[in-house]
Amino acid sequence: MAWNLEGGVAVVTGAGSGIGRAVAVRLAREKMSLAIADVDGVGLDETARLVGSSGGKISTHRVDVSDLSEVEAFAADVARQHGRVTLLINNAGVAMYGTIEELSIAEIDWLLRINFWGVVHGVKTFLPILKRAPRAHIANVSSIYGIISPAGQSAYCASKFAVRGFTEVLMHELEGTSVGVSCIHPGGIATAIARRARIAEGVKDKEQRQVAIAAFDRVARLKPGVAGDTIVDGIKQGKARILIGSDAIGIDRMQRLMPVRYWNIMKKRYARVLENAKRSRP
Repeated sequence: MAWNLEGGVAVVTGAGSGIGRAVAVRLAREKMSLAIADVDGVGLDETARLVGSSGGKISTHRVDVSDLSEVEAFAADVARQHGRVTLLINNAGVAMYGTIEELSIAEIDWLLRINFWGVVHGVKTFLPILKRAPRAHIANVSSIYGIISPAGQSAYCASKFAVRGFTEVLMHELEGTSVGVSCIHPGGIATAIARRARIAEGVKDKEQRQVAIAAFDRVARLKPGVAGDTIVDGIKQGKARILIGSDAIGIDRMQRLMPVRYWNIMKKRYARVLENAKRSRP
């Protein structure tokens, strides 16, 4: 039976843009109260404006999810303002360009603190609050790069594989309790994450970032609103794994069929996309 979200309280991180914003807007339409968080205060205010009065109560929170003390203060503030939490969506994330040789330890650490530790911080601080509700749910955003590992995405893949593993263990540990768990794997979604991605200091070809962005724009066709609807619909149906986009579904199937050799096929397509992106640049 589908879960009726109306009247619940949802916490969404990374809600200042992209998928997080789309999820927040959809949850407001489900008549949920919202506690939305992001490091980007301007984007957060814009999300709150878009949500308007369509849902229940809304609160905005400037939070760096990589900082445990900030997340703990965030959880306490949400509990004070809303009294309870029935849905937690750990969505905040960043990207970085660079090979393993080009990335520094500090750069890898920066990304992992946000993408992986941000999820851990969210789960650890909000789980006691979620368990007080008769029914609650946690949805952690991994990526299709938590299923496959393209060259040049070592730090990002490491973080998203870690989110997947952590979430699946959480799923097993909370089986039979009042808290459900979903792991979300978006494919190419037309958000700003690629444009905001950092480039490793060790990358000599600085134009590589712009080419990678252009290549991403060629394949990332799914609108954030569609992704937001897919996530919320999947949560309502109690799905353990939520794949977003036909590309994610296709890549997941390919990885299952060829768990070792999938890159032989993917690298040829990826090379073509990069070459076309280079040619299209002025």
